[in-house]
Amino acid sequence: MSNLHDSAQRYGAVTRWLHWGMAVLLGWQFLTVLAHALMEDSALDKFLWGTHKATGLLLMVLVVIRLFWALYNSNRRPAPVSTMARFGHLALYGLLFVIPFVALLRQYGSGREFVAFGMTIMPGFSDAKIEWMIAPASLLHGNLGWLLLFMVIGHVAMAFVHRRQGGEDVLARMIGR
Repeated sequence: MSNLHDSAQRYGAVTRWLHWGMAVLLGWQFLTVLAHALMEDSALDKFLWGTHKATGLLLMVLVVIRLFWALYNSNRRPAPVSTMARFGHLALYGLLFVIPFVALLRQYGSGREFVAFGMTIMPGFSDAKIEWMIAPASLLHGNLGWLLLFMVIGHVAMAFVHRRQGGEDVLARMIGR
């Protein structure tokens, strides 16, 4: 078995790259939100906020890739520490997909063009806005984002708790030891 694939003892290079790459991108997303909330209309806000949508789209694509990779590796990856850990990970995956998905619904419903990484993802339109797409997405996107932040904090905290309590060192599995 190559180092790319997961094993019963540790996660493989692809899983680790996806995990840590998405962690960095999520950190960036939360930084963009903090700058937007605390320093609105500043140069820093304009720079960071301008990356928020494209980074969200990238995260959505990566979570789909990660889900397919996890399914492909399902028979060889480390077993979950508990049922709670399994549900926690499923909730994280779900939020990582749903949050950008509802943002895309809102974007489309607004009629505004969406360009990411120099590509037109959605052309704009001049017809009336589609309120049934905008309203739920506006309600959910930010609130689910904050829920995701708290779940990520809990995820990190539990990795350290497991490491310190002498049980399964789940952090070592994700850093490749």
